[in-house]
Amino acid sequence: MSIIESKLEKLGYQLPAAKSPLFSYVPIVQYENLLFISGQLPRVDGTLKWKGKVGKDFTIEQAQEISRICIINSLSQIKQFTNNLDVIEKVVQLRGFVNSYSRFNQQPRVIDGASNLLEELLGEKGKHSRTAIGVSELPQDSPVEIELIVQIKESGD
Repeated sequence: MSIIESKLEKLGYQLPAAKSPLFSYVPIVQYENLLFISGQLPRVDGTLKWKGKVGKDFTIEQAQEISRICIINSLSQIKQFTNNLDVIEKVVQLRGFVNSYSRFNQQPRVIDGASNLLEELLGEKGKHSRTAIGVSELPQDSPVEIELIVQIKESGD
């Protein structure tokens, strides 16, 4: 078990098995030592657990938890791809999309849930550049979708 998985368990989360995409894309593309992780929704046991708009159906605090589930699903994809989360050298960038109700403008606070979890799990390696975007719809009415760019250790490190 990786250090990151141990920290997740201490926080009360389990790292699920990575799920296959439902549409025509791959979950991760590697270019040199960068991993580009496709957008992850808040699926639990393969099912989208939450649906709706932040600011109407979900509070900021609830949406922060939903964003953390998206990060956990991203980590599952990384583990499946690399076999070990300890290969993560640096989270380079996070892009967060928030399915926002009319006039909701607190997308950065929602995505703070994801950012704070990455920093808690990885320390300095978890600090990243970020975009938090409000959108009118997300796939399957998901409240949040998150994609990551992660640097991994060079082979043999």
